[in-house]
Amino acid sequence: MRRDVRGGGPGTHETDLLDPRAAVERVNAVMLCGGSAFGLAAAHGAAERLAAAGSGIQVGEDIVVPIVPAAAIFDLGRGGDTKTRPDVAFGADAYDAALEAGSGAAPARGNVGAGTGAVAGGLKGGIGTASAVLDDGTTVAALAVVNCAGSPVDPATGELYGQRHGLPGDPASGRPSPEDLAAYRDTVAHDVPSISLNTTLGVVATDAALPKAWCAKVAGIAHDGLARAIRPVHTMYDGDTVFCLSTGEREEPDQFALHALLTAAGDCMTRAIVDGLLAADSVDAPGGTWPSYRDTFPSANARALGGNR
Repeated sequence: MRRDVRGGGPGTHETDLLDPRAAVERVNAVMLCGGSAFGLAAAHGAAERLAAAGSGIQVGEDIVVPIVPAAAIFDLGRGGDTKTRPDVAFGADAYDAALEAGSGAAPARGNVGAGTGAVAGGLKGGIGTASAVLDDGTTVAALAVVNCAGSPVDPATGELYGQRHGLPGDPASGRPSPEDLAAYRDTVAHDVPSISLNTTLGVVATDAALPKAWCAKVAGIAHDGLARAIRPVHTMYDGDTVFCLSTGEREEPDQFALHALLTAAGDCMTRAIVDGLLAADSVDAPGGTWPSYRDTFPSANARALGGNR
């Protein structure tokens, strides 16, 4: 596993261990959180569950230390109360839910988990996913928490910047009408503050066996996927962070297979961001009102599918 942080205001936990120079080669879980730095407490809830299950690094006869890197978005106060934020119990609940869902289950998308309070350039953000199977059978998948200070919408057309990188079967939308575009410019785009604390998070996973250094390269290329879907990206008001996970179920790729994997990683991250925006629902909360892309541009006939490949 490796991570790549490019935003100017990251909130992370246990990420130094992911450096190729560090001793730890495996992690036991990854936690993506809301609640800014406060929300990182959720990682401890998952760690407690893992320790109880005996999963982690054995550091003594009866001492197991789980390794749970985590990163958080900034969404404080969007529900109306800045003291309402994830804590240790949230991490334990997330662990239980993942265990109950089982291996291979499709993750929830839209206004769930770390995507509950996510906002993307004045629109409602959320959780999105995408995946691809390469010609040699390698699987590459991405999950994004879309919560960006920049905008995912091309102001000239109203289309999502990342839309052009979609594959057949992905969530999709057409070009909005001039009327919808004008309304967007007059309301949503007009009301976006010049300084907005945010952060987009991502995870890219593959079944190819990758050493830490190659995981770092994959995470870096996945940031290119963010840059294709959000403008501006990696601002001083975002903590944009991407993790790369390798399950090691397949053999280590050669240089040509690695090139294909890197290309897919960037594309999957772009597609996951589009998916998160199209899966999100509008929210009217005490902390603010954020319309979804689908509600803002009804003429685009945007489709939020139940999953994508």
